[in-house]
Amino acid sequence: MSHVLSLLVEDKPGLLTRVAGLFARRGFNIESLAVGKTEVPGLSRITVVVDVEELPLEQVTKQLNKLINVIKIVELEPSQSVQREHLLVKVRVDNATRSQIIEAVNLFRARVVDVAPDALVIEVTGDSGKVQAFLRVIEPYGIREIAQSGLLAIGRGPKSISERVGKN
Repeated sequence: MSHVLSLLVEDKPGLLTRVAGLFARRGFNIESLAVGKTEVPGLSRITVVVDVEELPLEQVTKQLNKLINVIKIVELEPSQSVQREHLLVKVRVDNATRSQIIEAVNLFRARVVDVAPDALVIEVTGDSGKVQAFLRVIEPYGIREIAQSGLLAIGRGPKSISERVGKN
């Protein structure tokens, strides 16, 4: 079962390596990892998707909480959060297939971001189901290259993971 964890951390060198190492030492495979700055200067958010059972996940979160630069950890349930992926995909096209691929792009509310005589680069943003469905639709045309972000997730509603952190 996949779990989405949002970690609020101090922006310090080597912290990402230590976080990833905790999962590796437990034998857990990280399915997705995204890191970026937050609204609080000096703090970053790590969004990690890991496939584990409940009990071992609790052990890892306890270990993560012991890391000095980890401020807070929250598990984000799909129903209580907004979760999105970002995908760039280069697709093979010719005069016969170009309009069919553009039709799929429009159907999925994606965007063509680069055009060449024999290829299109398409940008897709959405939940993982939408991204995977789009890939299945265009796969028969010939995917040349894929660049995919890790999952980004944020809790719904007014509360913030960084409330009362870094505020005077």
